[in-house]
Amino acid sequence: MRTAENWNDYKIIDTSDGEKLETWGGISLVRPDPQIIWKTDKKSPLWNTADGHYHRSNSGGGKWTFRRKMPDSWNINYKNLTFNIRPTGFKHTGLFPEQAVNWDFMADKIRNAGREISVINLFAYTGGATLACAEAGASVCHVDASKGMVQWARDNATVSGLSDKPVRWIVDDCEKFIAREIRRGRRYDAIVMDPPSYGRGPSGEIWKLENSIYELVKLCAGILSDNPLFFLLNSYTTGLSPSVMGYILGTVLTEKFGGSVSFDEIGLPVQSTGMTLPCGSTAIWQK
Repeated sequence: MRTAENWNDYKIIDTSDGEKLETWGGISLVRPDPQIIWKTDKKSPLWNTADGHYHRSNSGGGKWTFRRKMPDSWNINYKNLTFNIRPTGFKHTGLFPEQAVNWDFMADKIRNAGREISVINLFAYTGGATLACAEAGASVCHVDASKGMVQWARDNATVSGLSDKPVRWIVDDCEKFIAREIRRGRRYDAIVMDPPSYGRGPSGEIWKLENSIYELVKLCAGILSDNPLFFLLNSYTTGLSPSVMGYILGTVLTEKFGGSVSFDEIGLPVQSTGMTLPCGSTAIWQK
């Protein structure tokens, strides 16, 4: 497992009984995590005094309760990057800290490429990968279907001091945008893709990622340059193993471009046990 262990402003203090106790820049939150099926003792007093607690509803969704008046948002840092954190109605805070291990990988590849690198970040959310690549010196095309998320990403770029970097901010359906970029003859040296487990196709049809990921990767391969640097594919879909994702990248990319494929779970260290909480999967093709 690849572990995002270089955080100072974020920590998982403990995990138990379907929940994780975290600190985000000194603010403590308890949030649900369905894979935490163990019921270990909750030894940290923060479990009882956390600033915020997201409670799942039996009818779906959930809501936050807070022990004190909370700021609407606050900032945390990862190395040279700054992110705006804001508890949302869907338990999320606007950032997936485990992705820092991928930010480091991408930044290192870009800095050592010895040439200008263009990156497209698809399903780009609040822009963690976009900021990491831009800060490392790449030009980035940031694409997400949610106008609010693209604005959040732009705000993150501003507080990170990266607003003058060459980033195109695109609000669009990712598949439609890729198809148009192919027709326009636009190419990129690197692709980052973090598609949702469930989504809707161009005609409104519901699709599952495991049923659509192969065709999506094939489509995205059509916007790669003649000398691509990497293709990084993330997934939080339980039924899609890292090795399956790696196999897909290998079959689509290695015959044409060579290179190698790696794949693994990514995770975050848990302070109370010294163990690592798995938080998703990443497969990487790289030259």
